[in-house]
Amino acid sequence: MKPKAAIRGLPVYQPGKPLEEVKRELGLKEVIKLASNENPFGCSPAVWESLAAEREFFAMYPEGTAPDLRRELARHLGVDEARLIFGNGSDEVVQMLARAYLEPGCESVMADRTFPRYETLTRMEGATPVEVPLVDGTHDLEAMASAVNERTRIVWICNPNNPTGTIVARDALVRFLDRMPEHVLVVVDEAYYEYVTDPAYPDTVSLLDRYPQLFILRTFSKIYGLAAFRIGYGIGHPDVVTELNRVREPFNVNRLAQRAARAALADQAFVERCRRLNREGVETISRQLHEWGLHHFPSHGNFVLLDTGKPADEVFQSLLKQGIIVRSGEALGYPTYIRVTVGSPEQNARFLDALAVCLGRQRNEVR
Repeated sequence: MKPKAAIRGLPVYQPGKPLEEVKRELGLKEVIKLASNENPFGCSPAVWESLAAEREFFAMYPEGTAPDLRRELARHLGVDEARLIFGNGSDEVVQMLARAYLEPGCESVMADRTFPRYETLTRMEGATPVEVPLVDGTHDLEAMASAVNERTRIVWICNPNNPTGTIVARDALVRFLDRMPEHVLVVVDEAYYEYVTDPAYPDTVSLLDRYPQLFILRTFSKIYGLAAFRIGYGIGHPDVVTELNRVREPFNVNRLAQRAARAALADQAFVERCRRLNREGVETISRQLHEWGLHHFPSHGNFVLLDTGKPADEVFQSLLKQGIIVRSGEALGYPTYIRVTVGSPEQNARFLDALAVCLGRQRNEVR
């Protein structure tokens, strides 16, 4: 049996190492997972309470258009319901975009160090990925605009960027959008949108009427703490949403996920608390790295990409033996870096203690 040519040799996505697997392998009783940018504070308590309402409907298919969630999210965002589409995680919306707009002979422009599914899904559709190098860990929008041609169908901008955590500012994004021809869809992936506190960060929703080719991705997996439910969404022109619905799988977002997202959305006090604690965690880690003289990208998400000065896999294994799971930068294109999710204050302290041991550094309590 031969697979189609477009997928031959494609890498299989490797998630962060599971907690239970590490416990079994190393005989550890306590392990902290800081590898997959999950919310260390979980989700709103209202989520669990809301799920009981769904137990009478377990034998029924979910409503594919998620009407209740659509209505509530549209009100929260201040957009028309026709602009919304939901996916089994925002990853599935990325897949829908690739399936609807890419084909052999087309090109898709992206950064060279960014969320890897853009490249993988581009190749799956037989299209050509065009990778533009980051500059200081940030999207080079001038170079990306220059890479656009008559074959380009999608430009992907991850903002904040994964794995570097950097952002593209509003003015730069607007200048970029002004240069885009009508046949190009500009997808701004804002999975970490709710974590950003920098006033320069663009309010992309307010740009939708001005730029019909702008499409926004967001998720309930990160700050809302619903990664296990797999629910994300896209915001764009109704015509684009119509095309995506043509390739969307029926019943793609389950009932429990829809209900959980509604409860999570209603608890914005929880979101604000997580945003504040995350920013404090970023600052705590950054101060210690500065004390040690270790380069790290200024992060606007819930993770930090830092240069250890050693082979990343070696540092990953050292931390693993101490019960800390991070992400090695080897597979991310940064062979001496690790990416660490910002945890609770206690988890951040444990990570820094373990990193000090790994690097032979003195751990000071930096306030």
